[in-house]
Amino acid sequence: MGKTFFITGVSSGFGRALAQAALAAGHTVFGTVRNAQARADFEALHGRAHAAVVDVTDFDALEGLAAQAEAVAGPVDVLVNNAGYGHEGVMEESPLEEIRRQFDVNVFGAVAMMKAFLPLFRQRRRGHIINITSMGGFITMPGIAYYAGSKFALEGISETLGKEVRQFGIHVTAVAPGSFRTDWAGRSMVRSDRSIADYDALFDPIRATRSARSGKQPGDPEKAAQAILRLTEVAEPPAHLLLGSDALGLVRDKLAALGQEISAWEALSRSTDIAPA
Repeated sequence: MGKTFFITGVSSGFGRALAQAALAAGHTVFGTVRNAQARADFEALHGRAHAAVVDVTDFDALEGLAAQAEAVAGPVDVLVNNAGYGHEGVMEESPLEEIRRQFDVNVFGAVAMMKAFLPLFRQRRRGHIINITSMGGFITMPGIAYYAGSKFALEGISETLGKEVRQFGIHVTAVAPGSFRTDWAGRSMVRSDRSIADYDALFDPIRATRSARSGKQPGDPEKAAQAILRLTEVAEPPAHLLLGSDALGLVRDKLAALGQEISAWEALSRSTDIAPA
């Protein structure tokens, strides 16, 4: 039996690859796009492809979107929060409005979509929420403070929500890709202007390397789409899934370093407990 997917951001990148893979597997897809032409292009893919023109930061509009999607495509089985973008810039140089926009799209839009579907999933006692995060929700590097912050937040929200709704037969999985050949580091990335020379030696090589690697990343979006589809077929999907060998290596290194740091400072950590009577 085919399932019904609701996927935000199906015009390109992971969203498009996942939507096409789901359609090819016999599923129905309702997606969000940013303009009428993108809607027409998406719905031309298949008779089971439906779309709505909406901005995920239009939180009021998202409230009724779940009911609209189910009226068109039937009960939704899988919600995939894919819409998002990357911000690059040294934090001191990056305006506050950039972090507000980053969180509006990457965090608050995803939360609004989850809140729209949760009553329906809870009533039916089933459903699967998949939030596309990033290895940047585990590891950090100079120049992506706003982006990493948004993905760390979505990882934490996903894990917590999963513990709240598991009792209702609802699963929540945070999928954290590494570097994939999408537009993330290309036209989809917002870059703050440089202004402080003190950061040149640290950050200029990072920005240049990221730009040069755009389109040459090791990850294949079509294989990622197949991996995500696999998640929807298992009875007990994981709370977290890393995608890509680079994500595996970098996150394992981060966890090992964190474990070493915790051990090195364990005595000071324990010193704050109230002494036993």
